[in-house]
Amino acid sequence: MQRRAVAVFVAFFVLIAAGSYTLVATAEEPTITLEDADYELSEGEELTVGDQTYTITEIEETEDEEDGSMTFAGSIEWVEEDVEMSELWADGDTVEVDDTDWELQIADDEEPTSFTLEEILDREAILEADPSASNETFEEDDEEFVIVDGEAVPVDEYFDDPRTMTYSEGESFTYNERTVTVAEVTPDDVTLTWIEDETNTDDLQQGEMIELADGNEYLTFFPGSNTVMLTQDTTSYDQQVEAQQQFADRITGLNYTIVTSLLFVVSLITFAFLPSRY
Repeated sequence: MQRRAVAVFVAFFVLIAAGSYTLVATAEEPTITLEDADYELSEGEELTVGDQTYTITEIEETEDEEDGSMTFAGSIEWVEEDVEMSELWADGDTVEVDDTDWELQIADDEEPTSFTLEEILDREAILEADPSASNETFEEDDEEFVIVDGEAVPVDEYFDDPRTMTYSEGESFTYNERTVTVAEVTPDDVTLTWIEDETNTDDLQQGEMIELADGNEYLTFFPGSNTVMLTQDTTSYDQQVEAQQQFADRITGLNYTIVTSLLFVVSLITFAFLPSRY
């Protein structure tokens, strides 16, 4: 009688497990689709928002090694024209101008308005290029010398005086193949400014927002491996994401039911075959 009762319960839990498994096997996860997106673009395509033109520079897909699912991402690029750029030079810095190294020197004034660039001589290269001179200098009696044709010559007499260039606030000069202007000089540093076009990039991630030139935020959605959609209407997307989450929760619950039912089956069978004490 005991084993008959166990058989009934075993059949009951097996039926529950089988039904749950059938639901898991046949269930289809709801997909997310967007209708009437503001923009639908492929890699390399452009869109213009306000006065700004954007380019979708990359769309890539990555496969998850664990479950084989695909994730999508991309990047967007735009160029801002006539952006004021700046660079800061500190007193004593070494800067390269016209393929030459210079030392920045700011006058020791309370309110300086100019600075000087003093050429940094490459003494080693100069000595190596002079067959009559030794390749290094030496010091004697707190003075530095170089041997030229066997005679000690003070370095101040051997090396030419370094070149200098002085610039004041408001003046311009060529630096890194662009024209820069001395915007400000302080006792500690110099600010240079120039105007150029600036290239910017931003990542595109599934379900994330990006702000464009019109001041509006757009939801990013990848319907496939070659396309990205941008839309301001997030309501439909949020509802579909919620539906997917509910589906995942139900599948998790059904899997839990399958495992629990099978554990009950194993336990009942085990108890049924335990020897009786009476």
